[in-house]
Amino acid sequence: MSDVVEAARAWLAQDPDPETRDELTDLLTAADAGDASALSELENRFGARLAFGTAGLRGELGAGSNRMNRVLVAQAAAGLAAYLAANAAEGHTPRVVVGYDGRRNSDVFARDSAEIFAGAGLDAVLLPRLLPTPVLAFAVRHLDADAGVMVTASHNPPNDNGYKVYLGGADDGSQIVPPADGEIAAEISRIATEVSASEIPRSLGYRTASEEVVEAYVSATAAVGPAPAGAEGLRWVYTAMHGVGGETLGRIVAAAGYPEPVQVAAQAEPDGRFPTVAFPNPEEPGAMDLAFQTAREADAELIIANDPDADRLAVAVPDADAEGGWRRLTGNQIGLLLGWRAARKTAEAGASGTLACSLVSSPGLQTVAEHYGLGFTATLTGFKWISRAPELIFGFEEALGYLVNPETVRDKDGISAAVAALELASEARGAGKSLQDLLDEFDRTFGFFASDQISVRVQDLSIIGTIMTSLRADPPARIGDVKVKAVEDLSQGSETLPASDVLRYTLKGGSRVIVRPSGTEPKLKAYLDVRGDSATDAAERIAALSDGVRALLDARS
Repeated sequence: MSDVVEAARAWLAQDPDPETRDELTDLLTAADAGDASALSELENRFGARLAFGTAGLRGELGAGSNRMNRVLVAQAAAGLAAYLAANAAEGHTPRVVVGYDGRRNSDVFARDSAEIFAGAGLDAVLLPRLLPTPVLAFAVRHLDADAGVMVTASHNPPNDNGYKVYLGGADDGSQIVPPADGEIAAEISRIATEVSASEIPRSLGYRTASEEVVEAYVSATAAVGPAPAGAEGLRWVYTAMHGVGGETLGRIVAAAGYPEPVQVAAQAEPDGRFPTVAFPNPEEPGAMDLAFQTAREADAELIIANDPDADRLAVAVPDADAEGGWRRLTGNQIGLLLGWRAARKTAEAGASGTLACSLVSSPGLQTVAEHYGLGFTATLTGFKWISRAPELIFGFEEALGYLVNPETVRDKDGISAAVAALELASEARGAGKSLQDLLDEFDRTFGFFASDQISVRVQDLSIIGTIMTSLRADPPARIGDVKVKAVEDLSQGSETLPASDVLRYTLKGGSRVIVRPSGTEPKLKAYLDVRGDSATDAAERIAALSDGVRALLDARS
């Protein structure tokens, strides 16, 4: 325990933040007095280091190497700067653009980063104000930057923040993947070992980007789906979920010709406390309750929601059979409709291309691709992989992430996806139909697909490892009443996929189950997909499979 106390004192000596200094001082004082809980807390904060990987950094705010704070961000910025300098062509000064959302300390971490990038001799550009993550992803390409950093924890709990890294050049503005993540992590580790955060060079010589960057994003995104005739008079509700999407989306839908939405007033302004939701993620139960209430009051036809950094999209439709009269569409349902839209437009243009989705998303997208003679790629989870699919025209993952305009943004973008969804809904409306009618038409055209997801949230992360180890050591012969035909362990990779902690089960009758740890939350996730002979048959199959998977995971935990 003396090691973590020593590490905490060393951390305190380099911490520029009065809040975390006071927090750590109180912990050390209590630990010195023999307080066991304080000692345990120091072990939790300093017994490990928040890992830098393909998701960058993400974690709880607070003092310590296992928390998000100004020391950790300074080390990350200096490490990224060293990586860019080491990989720059001779005579080239790398350019880095930095964005931030409305979470606590996002603006502080962004300015710290810009100062450190400038202090390292890089051309550092700070976006003009808090903005959605897709604007930063756009800016990397628009400004011909070598890298981009977005300070956000997306839809994580209120006390989290994060540090997402993009690369320009040959990476075309996509998020980092191996080996770049490991090389950046090695530089960060070197900086943390060799240099005090207080000694990392800084400069105020960074530039602040003009509003032209935002205007260019607005123009490009409005062009994704100009309003058709059916948009006139459309009554729709929008919520930014206390995030940063509202102002940018409002400008875009106006430019595209859509009616102004009815805002969920209590969630319209950025607020990192997220006071009206238990968990600021549109997928979570209760997160869209205020949107449903607003829609009922406005007699709306459609609900559009973004998560707090606006890189995800949720859509809800009226449903007389649903509690409260509204139902959120699943990520797979939206993804299949948007994929169908992309395929149809591509075919109408006589062009070619690829539809892509994560391996845990609905296999229905492959059926769409085959129907239109397009390519199809299944990737590991995450848009760092989806965005790299060859000749990409559309990509999605079931966790409400959609990439609809790869020519401008190589990442999931909840705002451009919202425009595409508004176009779909408006076209259907003009023909006297609804989004539900489109879903029914999809089923009749491509087959009756049904999906489900089961999440096991844990306090002790070792439980996830225990379950995965058990499943590998003793693969199930049956899941529920259905025989397992094949088991794929992707921990060593495959011919088409890099190594990943994923197990994939193919079941008799064509159903499948995929199990993997979450990359951003303390969860084990199971993804279930079936194809039925009818909507009723598919619903019955997925319900039975869900019961079988729950029983399997309970038995192995």
